[in-house]
Amino acid sequence: MAAVALAAMDGTIVAIAVPAIVQDLGGFSLFPWVFSAYMLAMAVTIPIYGRLADLHGRRPMLLVGTVIFLAGSLLAGFAWDIRVLIAARVLQGIGAGGIQPISQTIAGDLYPLRERGKVQAAFSSVWGVSGVLAPAIGGAFAEYVTWRLIFLINLPVGIAALIMVNRRLKESVERRTHKVDVLGSSLLMAGVGLIVLGLLQGGSAWAWGSAPSVAVFAAGVLALLAFGWWERRAAEPMVPPWVFGRRLLIGANLGSFAVGFLLIGIAAFLPTYATGVLGASALVAGFALAVQSVGWPIAAGLSARLYLRIGFRDTGLTGLGLILISGLLLATVDADSSLAFVAAASFVNGSGLGLLSASMLVGVQSVVGWERRGVVTASSIFARTLGSAVGAAVFGAVANSTLADWFHNAPRGLGPGLPESVDEAGQALDGAPGLSPQVVEYVREGVALATHHVFLGIVITALLGIAAVLMTPRRYEPLKFDDDRA
Repeated sequence: MAAVALAAMDGTIVAIAVPAIVQDLGGFSLFPWVFSAYMLAMAVTIPIYGRLADLHGRRPMLLVGTVIFLAGSLLAGFAWDIRVLIAARVLQGIGAGGIQPISQTIAGDLYPLRERGKVQAAFSSVWGVSGVLAPAIGGAFAEYVTWRLIFLINLPVGIAALIMVNRRLKESVERRTHKVDVLGSSLLMAGVGLIVLGLLQGGSAWAWGSAPSVAVFAAGVLALLAFGWWERRAAEPMVPPWVFGRRLLIGANLGSFAVGFLLIGIAAFLPTYATGVLGASALVAGFALAVQSVGWPIAAGLSARLYLRIGFRDTGLTGLGLILISGLLLATVDADSSLAFVAAASFVNGSGLGLLSASMLVGVQSVVGWERRGVVTASSIFARTLGSAVGAAVFGAVANSTLADWFHNAPRGLGPGLPESVDEAGQALDGAPGLSPQVVEYVREGVALATHHVFLGIVITALLGIAAVLMTPRRYEPLKFDDDRA
């Protein structure tokens, strides 16, 4: 949990310190890569760590991932240029790609089925608390001490995690020679990296239909097709073909994909709605989102009672049902809605995500043995990570296109006073100088419509998630294998 807290906090802790970092290092145009480089490196390496953990054991891979993360943190803390900081964030992401899946795999190894729901609740609490506290901690360091502490504070926590894991985690791994699938790893990293890069940069660095966007996605798809072709021929495939050939695993991974997709929709747009439309302060808006992080671990902790009684699939469907209800509730809010109502919908959403995420992850861990648990855990977490990237792109495109159309069709008298771009809408809601009350109100109505479309998207995604989870059998039986190509 200490190691997981490192990876969880560093996804968001930098956001509030942007002005201080740019003032010190310069390179404002490159700053988005401080976020993207971390997420990209983490997403690319998750499946690789999962396979290596099955071949060489969890302990050495978790230690390696944590050491790489700490090396990146040290470099980031002493970065003398924005490009060095970006390189350090890549290093951090490579380490973080091993921390999360291997920690979850270890939990599956150590705890029986009845207790795994509680363990998942503990990990969910770490992510929830980290997501809420990280921006506040980052802002305090940047304002009162130095932004460099944002990264250097990782060192004592990470060293403590290394000591505890090294001393306390005991495992017995069969020692034999393995052939590393270098080509498969390279193709996987290239394919996933290009797809995630296209999702992160599309609509911001370049237009979705532009030549760079098409080229990046096309190259990513070709690399993944080559990866699939090669893995069927490799002696020890990095991601065995059976991961994508079993109906149970495909359905469960689609459910995990839905978790990431749905999570980003609420996390990215609920605070904007609370502040821009309902007029709440940033602190109160943060509270409305934070209750989602309360509902998640509570539901995950109770999930074992459900999945032991009704099964993993029906527990996941129950979670999706709660998410569907939360989406319908949010789709009804307007400028007269109370923040308490919005917070209640957020809590219901978090509860649904807790049931869905715990049942999908524990479910796939329960149908394989130790030697394959790392791969299925990593595939589940990778699906969730990819879901967040796709969700950010899809929901962002929905909101941006809605606002762009709203501004384009503005009444003739308002046109000259409207923000020049969708990105400036937030400044208008904050009361940018020179804007008339009519313009501000028109922008507020546009933001309300855009977030309403996002909330409708959550409803649609929940329905698609239900269809995906229905692919899995009602009862999760242990999978049988002849070899890794089975």
